[in-house]
Amino acid sequence: MTKIEFNTLVLRQASSLRSYALHFTHDADDANDLVQDTMLKAITYYNKFKEGTNLKGWLYTIMKNTFINNYRRFVKMSTFVTKSDEISSPNLVFSSTKNQGESKFIMDDIKRAMDRLPADYYVPFTMYFEGHKYHEIADHLTIPIGTVKTRIHVARKLLKKGLKAYDNGVKKPVYAEEY
Repeated sequence: MTKIEFNTLVLRQASSLRSYALHFTHDADDANDLVQDTMLKAITYYNKFKEGTNLKGWLYTIMKNTFINNYRRFVKMSTFVTKSDEISSPNLVFSSTKNQGESKFIMDDIKRAMDRLPADYYVPFTMYFEGHKYHEIADHLTIPIGTVKTRIHVARKLLKKGLKAYDNGVKKPVYAEEY
């Protein structure tokens, strides 16, 4: 089959394609656009059509896939583009999330609080934080394990005191031993 014969067969299907397109779009102008897109794709990819197969079914498949792809593209664009002056509730999460600047301030405060720790507490705490075991820290600093544990505990307390501004005010549970 030549390209001209194929194009003629495709153009003869225009009216049935239009009624099928109305089934998807429910709008005459959108249906005409969909028919035009379908016919353009069919004519462009005529070499993919195998002679002897159902041309109408092939065109309907092209139309259905074109409609689905256009719909997905429209939905994707609609979620990112706000068409009103106000931001809708579902899209508010995109505008109200924390940014990297806030995290940088927090990390700067933590670094400053750690820098204020005396060296006796700083070294064991950072080694423990980096994953070293108590006995490794004790061997490295040549001090008893009990002293290592105490210094890490005191360092935590000092850091907690130095970072009091970040305390979220949630009360810790009171246990029977604390009475």
